[in-house]
Amino acid sequence: MDLLDNPFRARLGLPDVPLGTWLMSGTTSTAEAMGRAGFDWLLVDLEHVPVDDRDALHILQAVAGTNACAVARLAANDAVLFKRALDMGAQTVMVPFVDNAQAARQAVSYAKYPPLGTRGFAAVHRASGYGTASDYAARANDSVFTIIQLETPQAVSALEEIAAVPGVDALFLGPGDLSANMGHIGNLAHPDVQAVIADVAKRCRAIGVPCGIVGPTPEMVSTFIRLGYGFVAVASDMGMMMRQASDFIQAIRPAQAKGYDGGVY
Repeated sequence: MDLLDNPFRARLGLPDVPLGTWLMSGTTSTAEAMGRAGFDWLLVDLEHVPVDDRDALHILQAVAGTNACAVARLAANDAVLFKRALDMGAQTVMVPFVDNAQAARQAVSYAKYPPLGTRGFAAVHRASGYGTASDYAARANDSVFTIIQLETPQAVSALEEIAAVPGVDALFLGPGDLSANMGHIGNLAHPDVQAVIADVAKRCRAIGVPCGIVGPTPEMVSTFIRLGYGFVAVASDMGMMMRQASDFIQAIRPAQAKGYDGGVY
């Protein structure tokens, strides 16, 4: 594939709903293993995982050696965080806690070089193949894929306005923070939360904008697919490891085991 072709955008164009998972362990070997396991995309979490820039670079490199697409979730809607993630080769970025169209326009600006945005320019970095992609500057704006994350009732209310911002390529409903901000923290199955999840899928289909979501179990994620979500994630590397560890412990010594409760993901 051309260095500047965006693999996540290409994957969204295929018939099957792309399936991903969260990378919460912050390790290159686990990231590579998840890529080998068969996931279509992997979320490199720079918001809740204590990884520095060098760790993030190495995780992106590990994912690049697999068939999975990397999506980097930034810690905040911040120009420096965009610049560093994009320069280290994160073509697809997810921006947390965007509540309105103004914040979405700001995110797009940080992701684009002038005249479309304010991203700072450097010629030699991983994103440009360390300078070997001579057309990087001319094509970078089209290469970047920006996902805006909706995590509050205010963001959900402004869904159509956020999606209409030029340069917003997709939306992503964060059900964990949404449930918390609706007064049902950690309870994605609450009827009020599920109603919003269904409503967001319906509204995104109506305006033709792909929307993603994450869920803790295969059963819930399958429901999200039936609702019409365009890309989905199930659990996380750490969540899957803890669940399997709990199952093994309970199978061997059930009277002593303290099971992992699953969390959100």
